[in-house]
Amino acid sequence: MPELPEVETVCRGLKPHIIGHGISEVIVRQPSLRWMIPKTLASAVEGEVFRSIHRRGKYLLIATDSGTIIAHLGMSGSFRLCPVEEAYKKHDHVIFILDNQRSLRYHDPRRFGSIHWTTDNPLDHDLLCRLGPEPLEKAFTAQALFMMLQNKNKAVKACLMDHHMLVGVGNIYASEALFKAGVRPNRPAKKVTFEEARLLHLHIRKLLRRAIKLGGTTLRDFVNADAQPGYFQQTLFVYGREKAPCRTCDTTLEKMRIAQRSSVYCPACQT
Repeated sequence: MPELPEVETVCRGLKPHIIGHGISEVIVRQPSLRWMIPKTLASAVEGEVFRSIHRRGKYLLIATDSGTIIAHLGMSGSFRLCPVEEAYKKHDHVIFILDNQRSLRYHDPRRFGSIHWTTDNPLDHDLLCRLGPEPLEKAFTAQALFMMLQNKNKAVKACLMDHHMLVGVGNIYASEALFKAGVRPNRPAKKVTFEEARLLHLHIRKLLRRAIKLGGTTLRDFVNADAQPGYFQQTLFVYGREKAPCRTCDTTLEKMRIAQRSSVYCPACQT
């Protein structure tokens, strides 16, 4: 599933191509995604102008003068910019025809993504109002992370992946940050020391920034707005490397399950 860096990559890729452009037509070819696309979407958006695009957690917020499209990429969703005349692909479910002879297409083979429309403050939407802090914002400090983990009996990795506690980190970047900080994924969160929390905070932010710079991580279906893959996967230390030698100490990497997700770790480097 695309995580924060992948969604941020899409957001930055779309921004210079759609902002300020009018929407002449909206074509909904398949309304049945994770949730049904609102029947009012086309009539609400046609004739509007895309004014801004932002990311909140793993959601894209694309604003017009009258409301906001809230989009989630799910497992396999992507937004692509195409010439208007280019033939539709099988899983191009929603097409926004722009006034510059280009089309913005939402493509989603598995249909686990979603597209919503709201005329209210999008941050008050049910999907967004209970999200945790953004890991790249100034308010997210090492002290804030340490306090977040206090009194939590569940595994530290489960806390990092809980979007009500911290948004956008997900399995890949939680695994890598825990490795860099030397913390085993199943350690009870309340037993993480302040120094370990400081290292986790440092590496979460460094990993996310580097992943954004490299265009995200390509795992199965992710591509950016220009249909190009990300390259961060080439720098992974533990994620997806079960039974491979640790890049730091050569110990064979092992796997456990935490919060229904596979967690690869180094039994020597992570205590």
